[in-house]
Amino acid sequence: MGKNQDVQEVDVEDGNLPATVSSQTEPPNVLVALAATIERLVARNEKCIGDLSGHRKLTIFHGERPPSISIAKYLERIYKYTNCSPSCFVAGFVYIDRLIHRQPHVPIISLNAHRLLMTSIMIATKLFDDIHYNNAFYSRVGGIGIAELNGLELDFLFRLDFRVQEGRRNQLKPQ
Repeated sequence: MGKNQDVQEVDVEDGNLPATVSSQTEPPNVLVALAATIERLVARNEKCIGDLSGHRKLTIFHGERPPSISIAKYLERIYKYTNCSPSCFVAGFVYIDRLIHRQPHVPIISLNAHRLLMTSIMIATKLFDDIHYNNAFYSRVGGIGIAELNGLELDFLFRLDFRVQEGRRNQLKPQ
C-alpha cells in the first residue's frame, strides 16, 4: 500500500495545481493491461450497440459524447498526477467488474468509461493508499466538475451497496 519513493513536485498543466508526479518514464504494466482490457470491452460493447448517436443518457456516468483522450492516456494522467499505487488501478477495475455484474444493463462504452475509471480509482485510492487527495484535486485531474465527481462517487458507492472492501464476505453471490 506504499507510495513510490521517487517523486518530484510539479504543477498540473491545466490549473497549476501542485501534485506529486512519478518520475517513472513508463507507466506500470498494470495500467497498460487495464487500458487494453477496458478498450476491448468498450469496442465489443459498442459493436453490439451499434450507433452511439442515438444512445440516450442511461446513468449519471454517461456523457453526451466520448472524451477526446484515450483510455490509456487518461489512466496515465491519473497515475502521473495522483501518484496512486498500481493496486488502486486493479481495485478500481474490480469495482467496475462488480458494477457490471450487479447491473448488466449498463454497458461500459466510450460515453461512460472515463467517468467510471476516475470514480472507481479515486474510491480505491481513498481506501488503499495512505496518502490521497480530496475530490477537488481528482476532479481537476480527471477533467470532471467537482459537483459532478461528488455525485459520481456517491452513485457508484450506492450501486455497489458500499461494498468496496476486498474479501470473501464482499464477493458477489450469483443472482
